Amino acid sequence: MKRKYFLHIAVSLAAIFYLTTTNATTQVTQASYKLPRPTISESSHQLHKKTVEVLGSNMAYLETGKGEPVIFVHGNPSSSYLWRNVMPYVAPQGRAIAVDLIGMGRSDKPDIGYTFEDQYRYFSAFIDALNVNKVTLVGHDWGATLAWEYARRNPEKVRKLAFMEGVLPPAFPVPSFDAMGEEMGNMFRAFKDPVQGDKLVIQDNMFIEKVLPGFVNRTLGEEAMKTYRAPFLNVGDRKPVLAWPRQVPIAGEPKSTLNTLNTIGKFMGVTDMPVLLMYASPGVVVPPKAVGWYVNKIQKLETAFLGQGLHFIQEDQPEAIGRALADWMRRH
Repeated sequence: MKRKYFLHIAVSLAAIFYLTTTNATTQVTQASYKLPRPTISESSHQLHKKTVEVLGSNMAYLETGKGEPVIFVHGNPSSSYLWRNVMPYVAPQGRAIAVDLIGMGRSDKPDIGYTFEDQYRYFSAFIDALNVNKVTLVGHDWGATLAWEYARRNPEKVRKLAFMEGVLPPAFPVPSFDAMGEEMGNMFRAFKDPVQGDKLVIQDNMFIEKVLPGFVNRTLGEEAMKTYRAPFLNVGDRKPVLAWPRQVPIAGEPKSTLNTLNTIGKFMGVTDMPVLLMYASPGVVVPPKAVGWYVNKIQKLETAFLGQGLHFIQEDQPEAIGRALADWMRRH
């Protein structure tokens, strides 16, 4: 099962790196597309930008709407900006809040290791600082991992949880680099190598310049790229971006995230909270063929197919995500 996952991801990565280093493109011509292309707004001006003090640092967030809190959690290397076109669909039913994780987006960059536990500590304290309860969590990438771990540790505070393209079982943890396939295995070896990882992520800013735009089907515009680049313009600010891939548990290391993901996997099998899994085709971390594992695992799971998408589905299918969330929230 896991080898199939990573073969899927490896093929996706190979295509992305080819497309981002040549003149090739994944875009379909307007003539062959038939339907008008959707317009994806790159403005977040309609959302309120706020900050709150958390553990001696300021954490930023976007907010719109009123009512019970719905907290959106991004992953690597994005920010609350990723959710800008999804939040308005939720606002009529609740208080939509999209956090900038510590060291990312407009949040401060304290001198910490940016391990998963560091990120969880600040995320949990962020929720405490907002003084909210009975929350709905919506997570993506490592944000989905944070959301599941928070729900596991605080079941009395979480009403329900929605996620997509999460760094979660069954794809993770991984038994070995070889199990990931040659390309994926070599890439993660490089990330975890002190010299190569620094070169790729810190010096070359690969996650912002290659990975993020490569895993969006449309071509990101100038405003989007400017916003995603902004937190990491200085080389010294990119420490959180490199920390995330080094937290991926491979061959038993790091043990902390190995244990966290295994524990989340067990929690998925016993929780009775409503859960929504949103997925796209072909996807990357959660391709359509992975959905069955979650259906068999999670008691109160609903699924929503969003259409075409890679990893950063919010940049291709924000309306589908927003409508799926709003409908699910209305029924729960």
